[in-house]
Amino acid sequence: MIGEVWSRYLVNVADILLVSFFIYHLLLLIQGTRAVQIAVGVGVMAGITFLAQLIGLPSLTWLFQKFWIAGVIVIAVVFQPELRSALARLGGKTSAHFSIHQEMYVVNEIVAAVKEASRRQMGMLLSIEREVGLREFVESGTPVNAEVTRELLLAIFQPPGALHDGAVLIQGNRLTAAGCILPISQDPSLSKFLGTRHRAAVGITEVSDAWAVCVSEETGNVSFASDGKLQPVDPDELRQHLLNVFRSGTAVAPRTGEAMP
Repeated sequence: MIGEVWSRYLVNVADILLVSFFIYHLLLLIQGTRAVQIAVGVGVMAGITFLAQLIGLPSLTWLFQKFWIAGVIVIAVVFQPELRSALARLGGKTSAHFSIHQEMYVVNEIVAAVKEASRRQMGMLLSIEREVGLREFVESGTPVNAEVTRELLLAIFQPPGALHDGAVLIQGNRLTAAGCILPISQDPSLSKFLGTRHRAAVGITEVSDAWAVCVSEETGNVSFASDGKLQPVDPDELRQHLLNVFRSGTAVAPRTGEAMP
C-alpha cells in the first residue's frame, strides 16, 4: 500500500516537472515576440471560460467553446512567423566551429565594410545565419558563394547596382547570396520613421535566430538586430556582437548544396 502511494506520488511529481519544463521553454521561445501578447489574451479567455462553466452560464460557455474551435486556427495563421521561428529553434542545425583566424578575418571584413558604408552614408543590410537555416531567403536572391571581403560587400551595396537594395546573407565564413528579400517586420512598437531596410533587419530576426546589421543611407548610423529588437551600435560594439556569434559556435557553415539555390 505504501509502495503504491509512493509510486503515485513520484508519477505526479514527474508530471508536474515535465509540464513546468514545457511551459518554461515555451515562454523562452516566445519571449520578446508578439506571441507574448496573444499568450496573455489566451490566458484571460481561458479564465473567463472556466468561470462561465463554474458559475453555470450556458450561453457564454457555448460562445467560448466556439471561440476555442476557431481561435486555434486564427492564432496559427496570424502568428505563423513566430510559430515557425519557435519550431525552427527547437530543431536547430548542428554548429560548425571555425578557427580563430577565420573568425577574426570575417568579423574584421564585415566591420571594415560597415564602417566605410557608414562614412559614405551607403545603405547596407547584412544577415548572419546562426542555428536556424535561411535557405528560403538565400533562394530569393542572387547566388554569390564567395569569401567575405570588405571590397565585395561595398561593391554589392554601391548604388545603382542591381543588388544594392536587397540583403546579403552570410553563412559561416561565406557570402552566399546578395539581393535577398527579407520579411518586413509588422511590429507596431517600431518607430514609424524606420524604413524598409531597418524593418527587414528586424523581420529576419523575428522568424529566425539570425542576426542582422543595417546601415542607414540617410544618416550613416549603424544598427544591430537580434530577437526582433533593433539597437544602434558603434563599430566596437558591432565587432563584439559578431565575435559572440562565431565564438559561441552558432555561426554555421553552409551545407553542401545549401548555399547555392
